[in-house]
Amino acid sequence: MSYVIGVDFGTDSVRSVLVNTVNGEEVASSVFEYPRWKRGLYCDPAQNRFRQHPLDYIEGLEHTVRACVKQGGASIARHIVGISADTTGSTPVAVDQRGVPLSLLPEFADNPNAMFVLWKDHTSITEAAEINALAKKFEPNYLRYVGGIYSSEWFWAKLLHVFRQDEEVRRATYSWVEHCDWIPFLLCGGERFTDIKRGVCSAGHKSLWAVEFGGFPSNDFFASLDPLLDDFTSKLPNRTFTADQAAGTLSETWAEKLGLTTDVVVGIGAFDCHMGAVGGQIEPYFLSKIIGTSTCDILVAPRNEMEGKLVNGICGQVDGSVIPGMIGLEAGQSAFGDAYAWFKNLLSWPLNALAAGIPDDTLRDHVRQLETQLLAELSRQAAQLPPAEHCELAVDWLNGRRTPDANQLLKGAITGVDLATDAPRLFRALVEATAFGAKRIVDRFIEEGIPVKGIIALGGIPRKSPFVMQMMADVIGMPIKVHRSEQTCAIGAAMFAATAAGLFSRVEDAMAQMGQGFDKEYLPNAEHTALYVKRYQRYQQLGAFIEHRLDNDLNHGKI
Repeated sequence: MSYVIGVDFGTDSVRSVLVNTVNGEEVASSVFEYPRWKRGLYCDPAQNRFRQHPLDYIEGLEHTVRACVKQGGASIARHIVGISADTTGSTPVAVDQRGVPLSLLPEFADNPNAMFVLWKDHTSITEAAEINALAKKFEPNYLRYVGGIYSSEWFWAKLLHVFRQDEEVRRATYSWVEHCDWIPFLLCGGERFTDIKRGVCSAGHKSLWAVEFGGFPSNDFFASLDPLLDDFTSKLPNRTFTADQAAGTLSETWAEKLGLTTDVVVGIGAFDCHMGAVGGQIEPYFLSKIIGTSTCDILVAPRNEMEGKLVNGICGQVDGSVIPGMIGLEAGQSAFGDAYAWFKNLLSWPLNALAAGIPDDTLRDHVRQLETQLLAELSRQAAQLPPAEHCELAVDWLNGRRTPDANQLLKGAITGVDLATDAPRLFRALVEATAFGAKRIVDRFIEEGIPVKGIIALGGIPRKSPFVMQMMADVIGMPIKVHRSEQTCAIGAAMFAATAAGLFSRVEDAMAQMGQGFDKEYLPNAEHTALYVKRYQRYQQLGAFIEHRLDNDLNHGKI
């Protein structure tokens, strides 16, 4: 038997799984919460600034992989043949010529601008708007493969913002690298930036790389955007690789740290949702929804069936970004579980604030225990409320809108509140809003001529919240299959590791053999679906009103 390890770097933690390649059995797993992130270091939510220190990643990588190897035992460890990783994205960092993130250098150890700029960081809204404005003046249209709109969540906007904000970081920067491309480089013991192998997933979806452009957009484009970017593309790897290929093998240093051998193959990295779609056994024209703090929605279509088709308002369509030989299309919502977490924190704030001032550890522990039960109880109570056409209505843009048509300046809203409104009613409105946001993505694909044959749900929320999933099925009006595994992103990484190690000739074969299948399906309630059609129209009207007001404020210089 042969075994592989899949590593999934999420927003709050990293998780690793040790997998049997014969049957997909999860032999061992381990989770590590980022300690610096948990303390809120280097972040400022009021400014939409979210940064992560590379030490959180390095420590988590070593801890979780070693734990998996130890759980598996020596008899399994010597049969581990591959390791691959997925990460959030776009989450880039400034590096020196050796490929070392600047925040690992003493002079930048506590500088947020020298750290990984997390996907949810929206400090570069201005820069994204400038990229969009400039692209309209250029031929070819460099935004054609990213839905026609560049987002503040992506590589170039973040790079330019940091360069404008921090001259010291700018001077020390040799290049920038995505988190998913840096991890394989780290594991292989790379000693210079030119050793980094760029995945087509990160390059195509977030960095405007395309075969049709000969790689990145022209230097004229970036120099016209800002002279700070003049000649910067020459410092980026222009060749890209699919995730079924090998980046190299474990270095002696990392083999020793992890308790493995230098024969272990390290696969090319990719984003979590793309590998998660593979772990969730995606099929052509099925929308794979990785649902967590945000959602990332992935659809794959055969290359020959996508000729001449460009989907507006999504997060890109890239050849081979999910499955080699197919076009990978990405969409998503900037806040999903984050919307529920916001409401939970809002409700629990008074208790936590009051308990903090009471010298009673037992009471504080009790308050924390109650807080962990809050969302489950809200879901139970909200599920008992019958759907109604005229009641509280929310828009889910609490962290801006990712798709369709990225706009991170947008804000959420709740209407129809009166003195009869209570917490379960507001929570139901938020859940409904996130379901409406999911339906808007499905509608956009269909409007653009891309059929959606079904929905596959992956992640913690689909497995833990029947209320949320039934609401989504009712709103979208389609059955939703829930994958059996709770770690589909890590399992997907393991499938790619097995393919990169040569155990499978195609990742589709790894999916077939290592996939764990589905154990739940939510069927839409036709009566509820008919009602939600009317509610959905009101949701769209409310969203259009919010967007109109934003445009008006922008035009009059109020923002």
